[in-house]
Amino acid sequence: MSLEQEIIDKLTLALTPTHLQVFNESHNHNVPVNSETHFKVIITSDVFEGKRLLARHRLVNEALSDAFNKGLHALSMHTFSPHEWDDAMKVPDSPDCKG
Repeated sequence: MSLEQEIIDKLTLALTPTHLQVFNESHNHNVPVNSETHFKVIITSDVFEGKRLLARHRLVNEALSDAFNKGLHALSMHTFSPHEWDDAMKVPDSPDCKG
């Protein structure tokens, strides 16, 4: 199973998202071709309702703790409650980082 699929499966199981997008952004970094080291996650979940950003990020990190041991190096997180996602519906593009 790819690390990307593992991230999707673990977040789905742990946080029951109503919206989930996982982007492998490793190609934007100085890593070998076909690497799975840098990801961006956009996730909407009822679990995030009433929680501050740090608490939300901790939940995501806890769900993916095994993935960090399997090569996940960097994770950009955009976490929303369903109400917030309805208002936002867009997150900024990640910058290129090939240094």
